[in-house]
Amino acid sequence: MEASPILVWTLQQEIPVPPDVYSLLVEGEQPITSFKTFRDSATFTTKRLIVRDAQRITGKKVEIYSLPYSAINMWSSENAGTLDWNSEIELWTRAGHIKVRLSKGADVRRIDSLIAWAVLQAH
Repeated sequence: MEASPILVWTLQQEIPVPPDVYSLLVEGEQPITSFKTFRDSATFTTKRLIVRDAQRITGKKVEIYSLPYSAINMWSSENAGTLDWNSEIELWTRAGHIKVRLSKGADVRRIDSLIAWAVLQAH
């Protein structure tokens, strides 16, 4: 039996790093790239994945998830198939299982490489 993910995020196309992400960074942390999500953005930095999730109709309430790469124990990537147009990355973390769906504009191999670089390097 497969465990249900605690979170599911969908990344769309790559976008410029949103200006307000810079205020979330700690000293020495740099943004690498960002992706559009359904209502906001996800940013890979040199230390973590930051997912901003605008909520409610106005989008003025924003929840920010911060996943340090050191919390990732294992991950898998699955490219899109013939009848399934979405790719997926699954992360097993100390907090639980997280599923990241990738729309057509997000390159699963690029994201897999980013995670590998982040998790396997000593930052």
